[in-house]
Amino acid sequence: MANNKDNHGRHGGMDSCSFCGRSAMDVGMLFSGMNGATICDECISRGYDVLQEQNTSRHNKAGKNQPALKQSDLMKPQEIKDFLDRYVIGQDAAKKSLAVAVYNHYKRLLAADAKRSAAANKKPSPNSESAIVDDVEIEKSNIIMVGETGTGKTLLARTIARLLKVPFTIVDATVLTEAGYVGEDVESILSRLLQVADYNVEQAERGIVFIDEVDKIARKSDNPSITRDVSGEGVQQALLKILEGTTVNVPPQGGRKHPEQKFVQVNTSNILFICGGAFDGIEKKISQRLNTRVVGYNQGAVQHLDKKNLMQYITPQDLRSFGLIPELVGRVPVLTYLQPLDKTILRQILTEPKNSIIRQYTKLFELDGVKISFEDEVLDYIVDKAVEFKLGARGLRSICEAIVTDAMFELPSAGVKEFTVTVDYARPRVDKMHVQ
Repeated sequence: MANNKDNHGRHGGMDSCSFCGRSAMDVGMLFSGMNGATICDECISRGYDVLQEQNTSRHNKAGKNQPALKQSDLMKPQEIKDFLDRYVIGQDAAKKSLAVAVYNHYKRLLAADAKRSAAANKKPSPNSESAIVDDVEIEKSNIIMVGETGTGKTLLARTIARLLKVPFTIVDATVLTEAGYVGEDVESILSRLLQVADYNVEQAERGIVFIDEVDKIARKSDNPSITRDVSGEGVQQALLKILEGTTVNVPPQGGRKHPEQKFVQVNTSNILFICGGAFDGIEKKISQRLNTRVVGYNQGAVQHLDKKNLMQYITPQDLRSFGLIPELVGRVPVLTYLQPLDKTILRQILTEPKNSIIRQYTKLFELDGVKISFEDEVLDYIVDKAVEFKLGARGLRSICEAIVTDAMFELPSAGVKEFTVTVDYARPRVDKMHVQ
């Protein structure tokens, strides 16, 4: 039962909090229980904060008892890439960069553990193997992946998360703003990592963060403006220290919805950051730098360039031209790109991966007792339309959905056991997408 300050004295004198002694007139709400006990809303709030602190402390102590990483337990870069190959078609350059970065991240953690163990025990840990490199401190190499929409940046991140022995989270840069403005503060990135680590600070400080859509925080213009670029350059400046490595006061539950909570200090020195973005239009910056329209004696210098895939020639200079500030580019030293998807790769994506789109639809129909099959001509037709729409791998799903929606609606009630999708069946349903 709860009393507000308008119900003062209504319950037989239960007009003050049994914990703090304040009257019902001085608090927002007064809760009454059995045997005449009462408690106010402010005491409940303080008790909740104490419980949260104890939970965080308990998780941190539990993390110290977790077994240390061992070099022999880690997957080698080639093994990591082989795992990615099972779920992601192509993109070998990006896979290699990602596999090496994750492997080196683990080795940095091993070196840090060994150094800490040696300092505590005055001798190397038996689990350190050869992690200490003569007091050489290995700095982290954050990554940025550039590629057109639908080429697999987020898929790579989600797939490699299945392998990791450390906390991993994916955050969206589009919601971030400079501190004090509508949106989320940059520290919310680490709040997400803390949540994934079950509020274990020690484990969170060894994690990996994938910042998606990082191109959306590019500086809007090189010209000075009378207004602040709070969701562009302001966010980039706020990210600088976090990417490089510093101790950040993090609100565990997000700072704006729970302003009364106590901060948790998180050191980002050993957190690996992977950034991804489409950087739509950056090909123009690359083209200008390479001077692909040169006329005269230097024509032969650009004839060997693949003008259909200029993304492979990307450099940090192009990121600066696009709108990333030099300080941010310098803190993300590993730059890799994703190839645009041609018809051959799209055809493989449609059928070959373990969780390919066709296998997913086959499973969906199988749950209704229907065996569905797709003619090869239909698969080629889907790929052609995906190239036409220029939506990458995501376009495959939207086209397939348009084709099978009617079947998914009708077949479960029709008692049909087998169904074959033909081109004649698919074409009018895809054409209807243009009309709608």
